[in-house]
Amino acid sequence: MAGAVGRALATGTPLIVEAGTGTGKTFAYLVPALLSGRSVIISTGTRTLQDQLFRRDVPLLARALGLPVKIALLKGRANYLCRHRLELTLQQGSLLGGERGAARLLARVSRWAATTPSGDLAELTDLPEQSSVWPMITSTRENCLGQECPQFSRCHVFEARRAAQAAQIVVVNHHLLLADLALKDEGFGDLLPGAEAVILDEAHQVPDIAAQFFGQTWSVRQVYILLRDVVAELAAAAARAPNITGEMAIVEARLDDLRGSIPGGAGRYEWANLPESFLDVLQDLKTALGDLAKELESLGAGAGTANCARRAQVLAKGLDTLTSVPEESGLRWAEAATTGLSLHFTPFEIADRLRGYVEARPCAWVFTSATLAIGDDFSHFANRIGLPDARTLYIESPFDYRDQARIYLPRGMPEPQHPQFAAKFIDAVAPLLEATGGRAFLLYTSYRGLAEGVAALKARFPAPPFPVLVQGQAPREALLNQFRELGNAVLLATGSFWEGVDVKGDALSIVAIDKLPFAAPDDPLLKARLEGIRRRGGNPFSEYQLPQAVLALKQGVGRLIRDYDDFGVIVLGDPRLKTKNYGRVFLQALPPSPVITDPAQGVQFLSDRLRLAGVTPTAGVGAASASSAAGSGTA
Repeated sequence: MAGAVGRALATGTPLIVEAGTGTGKTFAYLVPALLSGRSVIISTGTRTLQDQLFRRDVPLLARALGLPVKIALLKGRANYLCRHRLELTLQQGSLLGGERGAARLLARVSRWAATTPSGDLAELTDLPEQSSVWPMITSTRENCLGQECPQFSRCHVFEARRAAQAAQIVVVNHHLLLADLALKDEGFGDLLPGAEAVILDEAHQVPDIAAQFFGQTWSVRQVYILLRDVVAELAAAAARAPNITGEMAIVEARLDDLRGSIPGGAGRYEWANLPESFLDVLQDLKTALGDLAKELESLGAGAGTANCARRAQVLAKGLDTLTSVPEESGLRWAEAATTGLSLHFTPFEIADRLRGYVEARPCAWVFTSATLAIGDDFSHFANRIGLPDARTLYIESPFDYRDQARIYLPRGMPEPQHPQFAAKFIDAVAPLLEATGGRAFLLYTSYRGLAEGVAALKARFPAPPFPVLVQGQAPREALLNQFRELGNAVLLATGSFWEGVDVKGDALSIVAIDKLPFAAPDDPLLKARLEGIRRRGGNPFSEYQLPQAVLALKQGVGRLIRDYDDFGVIVLGDPRLKTKNYGRVFLQALPPSPVITDPAQGVQFLSDRLRLAGVTPTAGVGAASASSAAGSGTA
């Protein structure tokens, strides 16, 4: 892999690499990147990998190679303190609202702000990301004053961007990179002109993230934040402006009308199904925002209110764009929640646009992940990123899956929509759980399935002989740390637990997946992609839905074997693997482990491997809390 990446860097040509778990792909792209002496951007899908690269992997390899290297870690602006926003918030303490402890948090931030050299909010470990304080002390693309800001000379975002431009290796995340591609104003200037290579790890996430940036989102929350900022800027400028106060009241009234015109409460609504009254209110709101912008612009009270005027105009223009976009260009929908309302547009196809951005920048592009190919076929991913002719490389995992794992397909499973499916799935997994005393991930394809699985596990094991952890009981990393520390827990989860989770050793010996992970058919993004394929005469199922589900299943299955000494059983509960023709596509894409259908074989395999590892499959650590863990957080 390192040889292929080195050639791509030397020739400036795109490369797509699937590197199986255990390949060492991080070192395989870092070594040639460091040896090349070129300016390289490395983009990751998760903050965990971003921090690992910056704090451990790059410095380690630079020392090993004897190469001095300047490295920078660059995050999105929402991760950095904005001194101007902090000043406004301190001046307007009443804007904190009723969040418990908000004043204390703000005082803590203020003390930290006086000493921090970087302004990276990750230094504030006691500031929750969900806190209402967070958006009050950070800037957005919309409310940043740029060079007109009174704190510009001390701006942490600008300093971070300047450090990145001077570094040889810059570590970013996909959201920041794609914002830079699509918007060019996430910071101050374009991130990419000086880069001679871009390496995207966890690249399987790139097409979906790109779709977010190549579409459009407008939210009621953006308007409320604007109104709050107008109040703060007027107070900071000591300006009395009754006309502006009146226009703000009109905007708020139109927002109330907008929420009231959604007929069915929370949910997603396709544009064609929205009532005429809703579309009429959108026009009235656009006018009200435009009027507010004119009043703010004419006030002449400084950079802050001028910025608010521009933001009001941008929000009005956004509504105009959303209401006038051609039907044939993409899908529009509204999403209503108990706390807000947002409008969305996503294009039917993003491949051409993504290819245009790549081709406009004459540097090497390397895409790598453990899940990019169906078998050894990269066409699905390559077409999604608009690079069907890119060079590809498939590298199998060095792990011995034939020895280390078994794939268990339970007999007699009902169809996934059957009301007894969740109970039958737990019944199929139960003998293995009893053999190992826990040590399992039960991964579900939906939150509804997860809830049914929790109930079925509780019914099957009223007093479980192992600790039970459920997604939502605690933050993701806290749950994973607890799982590792307990050593014999059973974790039930969905969504984010399917990828980016690394549990080595005998704490994880079973990964059980309830159903094939086909995307929800009512998801607007999925509808847009399927409609785009239909419009060009393609087959949505074979071209998109099936390969996406195969790659998702590979991600989930990949949680089990993470090292040479790992072992375990993969349980796949969906009978369609055997009853549908497409089932063989899934099975052929999985690791080459022996397939079994008798639970006794799985029990024997696990018992033998646990004995060889010197592990006694008892309840072990945390057994005393098992019953309470199952009862308190799983209902």
